[in-house]
Amino acid sequence: MEVLKVENLYKSFNGFNVIEDLSFSVQENSIFGFIGKNGAGKTTTMKMILGLLEASKGEIYVCGEKVVYGNARTNKYIGYLPDVPEYYGYMKPYEYLKLCGEITGMNKRNIKVKSEELLSLVGLEGNNRKIAGFSRGMKQRLGIAQALLNEPKLVICDEPTSALDPVGRKEILDILYKVKDKTTIIFSTHILSDVERICDTLGLLNNGKIAMSGKLHEIKSNFRSDSIFIELNHENEISIFKEKLESIKNVINIVVNEEKVNLKVNNVDETSKEIIRLLANNNISIAKYEVLEPSLENLFMEVVQ
Repeated sequence: MEVLKVENLYKSFNGFNVIEDLSFSVQENSIFGFIGKNGAGKTTTMKMILGLLEASKGEIYVCGEKVVYGNARTNKYIGYLPDVPEYYGYMKPYEYLKLCGEITGMNKRNIKVKSEELLSLVGLEGNNRKIAGFSRGMKQRLGIAQALLNEPKLVICDEPTSALDPVGRKEILDILYKVKDKTTIIFSTHILSDVERICDTLGLLNNGKIAMSGKLHEIKSNFRSDSIFIELNHENEISIFKEKLESIKNVINIVVNEEKVNLKVNNVDETSKEIIRLLANNNISIAKYEVLEPSLENLFMEVVQ
């Protein structure tokens, strides 16, 4: 099921197209990485999905309902975490979630149950400090709890890990991955390693258009070069291993560096089977065997430059 569908979307400011003929969709119970350079239009797109910014042209559907600018009807399906969430600093976490629940029309019992459940999920259970004293990471975690409070079908997170230290980033990513089976997440970021860690699918926004999209593993597979890296446990086995490799017709280049071997091959799947048989038949032990795939960073740079 498509939770979000964007069709031929345009947005211009003073005659300049920031978003130009943008189309993509997000499937249920997935984490969609929405990536692009700073200023690529990610936040602009999200604001149009939320009905907070009027599209110049095109249509957006959330759970099959059309998004209408200024009409928040489709927002009943959405939870939103902005890049810099703002709070009433004098409130405590439970008080803030209680206020959010009352605004969205939740009954008192559901507010209590969901607030306690979500504060536990984000590691803020029993925290009676005022929000004004929270760290950036704690505020982001509270923001996730707020975004999940009304059990949305779609959660939009605008760069939730920006400006966080490695521990804070890991905490946010772990939380988002945990709730994947309960909702669908759009995760906007320019931190590509975060996308590789938790996202199923991605869309790369460049010059107002989706320049690359699809399932992450399929994208990497499509751009994969036929290269293999092998590290042996014992350097003294390198010479016999290299000699045996030269007899495999699909191995076209061999580079040896101590106990490490880099291969350029044809037909990587079939050649891998031959190499593994060779290793087993000659009782050669390995520390690592890897079919090299391009990193998301390499693909990103190739597209945007």
